[in-house]
Amino acid sequence: MAPVPTPPRQPDDAPESYVGLDPESAERRARARGWTHLRALPPGSIITMEFVVGRLNFEVDGGRVVRCWSG
Repeated sequence: MAPVPTPPRQPDDAPESYVGLDPESAERRARARGWTHLRALPPGSIITMEFVVGRLNFEVDGGRVVRCWSG
């Protein structure tokens, strides 16, 4: 039987630290900290909820990140 693969690790980062940033600054910071997939969303967006390792989601309203979560 093949070994069970070990999934890659999430960056050691605090998603709440992105709240208040403009989307461009948030994206630059996230890439520098090791996030590989970024998703900027308007409030109330209908999104898929599968967990993607290395993905950071930004809810952007009025040109600022108002919510941020991983996966």
